[in-house]
Amino acid sequence: MKYLDEYRDPDAAQKYIDLIHQVITREWTIMEICGGQTHAIVKYGIDHLLPETLNFVHGPGCPVCVTPQEMIDKAIAIAQEPNVIFTSFGDMMRVPGSHKDLLMVKSEGGDVRMVYSPLDAVKLAVKHPDKEVVFFAVGFETTAPANAMAVYQAHTSGIRNFSILSSHVLVPPAMEAILSAPGNQVQGFLAAGHVCTVMGYNEYIPLAPRYKVPIVVTGFEPLDILQGTYMTLKQLEEGRCEVENQYARAVRREGNIPSQSLIRKIFQITDRNWRGMGMIPASGLGLRPEYAAYDAEKKFAVPVVEPVSHSECIAGIILQGRKKPVDCPVFGTKCTPEHPLGAPMVSSEGACAAYYHYGNLEVRKMNKLTADGKI
Repeated sequence: MKYLDEYRDPDAAQKYIDLIHQVITREWTIMEICGGQTHAIVKYGIDHLLPETLNFVHGPGCPVCVTPQEMIDKAIAIAQEPNVIFTSFGDMMRVPGSHKDLLMVKSEGGDVRMVYSPLDAVKLAVKHPDKEVVFFAVGFETTAPANAMAVYQAHTSGIRNFSILSSHVLVPPAMEAILSAPGNQVQGFLAAGHVCTVMGYNEYIPLAPRYKVPIVVTGFEPLDILQGTYMTLKQLEEGRCEVENQYARAVRREGNIPSQSLIRKIFQITDRNWRGMGMIPASGLGLRPEYAAYDAEKKFAVPVVEPVSHSECIAGIILQGRKKPVDCPVFGTKCTPEHPLGAPMVSSEGACAAYYHYGNLEVRKMNKLTADGKI
C-alpha cells in the first residue's frame, strides 16, 4: 500500500541500520515513549538488528497501562451502579481492578458497552434519557480533544445525563519524572509522534538542555523508528542535546492549535497518579469547575478504596523502563493476554503484550519451564 509500504522498505531500512552501526561508538540507552513504538520495535525485530551496545528501554507511553488501579476500581464501582450505562474503548474492558474487570461487571448484569468514540456515548445519553451514561476518558494528549468535544457538545446541547471519568495524563511531566529520578539511565528519547501531532513539541525544548538528553519526535513505522534512532544516536555521539522532528510529515512545532484551544476550554491541568510511577505533579487533565456537572467522580461520589495489587506482577517497574517484560517471573506463565495480572499485558500498546505476541518464543518457553519447576 502506497504511503505505508514506503516506510517498511527493507533496502531503506538496511541503509539506516548500516548508518547506526557506523555512528555508534559506545553503549547508549534510549527510551521510546509510546507503546505503539514499542510494538513496532518488537514486532519488526528492530532491536535485534541494531548494535548490542544500544539498549532500548520501554517508557510509560501506554495510556491503558499507566491508568492507576484505583481509577479502574472507580470505573468498576460506577459501572455497578443501578441505572448506569458505562462506556469505554475496548482496551479498558479487561484491565484488572482489585477484584474484577469491566467485562466481569458486564457478565454480572451491568450495562457496560464498548464504543468507538466518546461522541457515541453522548448519542447513547440522548437515546436513553432515563439512564446516566458515563464514558471512561483515558489517554494522553492525543485523545483529549475528542473527549473535550464530547463534554462541550453535551453542555451546549443541554444533555445532563452524560459524564466522563477522566484519567487523562500528560507526557512531558512523565518524561521529566523519569529523568529526575535517582538512578535514571535514560540518555535519549524517541518522543511520541501522535502526542506531538496535537500538542507540538515546544514543551520538550526546555527539557533537552536541562537534563542533557536529545529528544527526537518519532513516528511508528520501521523506517520512522530507525531514522529517529539514528538522529538520537548522532546527537549523543556529537554531544548535542536538542529537540528534532523526525515525524515532520505529521508534526509541526506548534501542533494543532484548535485542538489545544478546545482542551484548555474544557480541561485544567491537575496532579495525577500514574500506575508504577506514583503521583506526578501537573501531569493530568481534569474538568474545569464550570463543567463539574459532567465529572463522573463528583456525580457518583465513589469512595476511595485502597487498591489490591498482585505482588508477583512487576508492571510498575516495567513502565518506568527499569526492567523488561521478560524479566518478570510470571511473564507468559501466570500472566498472559487471556489471564493478565497487569495492564501492560492487556493493552494493544502494552510492552508485555508486545513481547508476548512478537518476542522471543524461547525466552517464554524458558520462563514457563522455570515456573513449572522443570529447571
